[in-house]
Amino acid sequence: MSEVIRIEKLTKTYGKKRGVTELDLHVNEKEIYGFIGPNGAGKSTTIRSILGFLNYDSGRIEVFGKDSIKEHTGILREIGYMPSEALFYPAMKVSEVIKFAADVRGLDCRKEADMLCERLKLDTGKRIKELSLGNRKKVSIVCAMQHKPRLFIFDEPSSGLDPLMQNTFFTLIKEYVDAGATCFLSTHVLSEVSRYCDRAAVMREGRLIKEDSVENLITSSAKNIKITMNGKSEEYIYNGDINKLIRELAEKKLDNLYIEEPSLEDMFMHFYDGEKA
Repeated sequence: MSEVIRIEKLTKTYGKKRGVTELDLHVNEKEIYGFIGPNGAGKSTTIRSILGFLNYDSGRIEVFGKDSIKEHTGILREIGYMPSEALFYPAMKVSEVIKFAADVRGLDCRKEADMLCERLKLDTGKRIKELSLGNRKKVSIVCAMQHKPRLFIFDEPSSGLDPLMQNTFFTLIKEYVDAGATCFLSTHVLSEVSRYCDRAAVMREGRLIKEDSVENLITSSAKNIKITMNGKSEEYIYNGDINKLIRELAEKKLDNLYIEEPSLEDMFMHFYDGEKA
């Protein structure tokens, strides 16, 4: 399976502020790759570096086997990018914005744009300033998808979309991926990662702390532990030897003990906050 994105030792700092430190990851062809982490984890820095919008300090990024700096323009022709907050000229009609996005690429995307607008139930006759947040998101989706790129890069794409449109959006992604595209998805919505992504990377404080198949990320020996002792309750994720834990707890005078499978949210918060045992 060929690689679409390869990042090696990517480092980017903002003076004394943290950006990304020695990040290594790769994204394969026809993969939906989740990129997750709390605010300030380095996700946007990584995306902007992939797109060539940032001059990073050190490391190397290749997209389609091409250097992201030296062959920046050619790479962007093959990418459909959707930022978390897209801004459009408020007085333009939706149809004008979509056509403008296609014209910038020198392409006739009318057939694909019409299909996308129909699927997303987007009124192309309205002006941008008349649209809700969800409908502005739809415009951004159409602009990112209408030229049928080889690589989609989405930054928090589903925020503002109602559940029906979220489902339609991810159905569209799967259709494009089935046809040969690749999707790099930055999101805070953990259920999206679980439901749609093949692999995922978890970022924290500018560093990659875990990269694996989604199945392996959410399936582990970790347990959610809830104890009550002397009238005080404590809850945490335990990822060690369960027999050792039982022996340690047996020496304490507990009022109550619960051991259960952690929720998806608990599992990822375990990665975000660091292990606690």
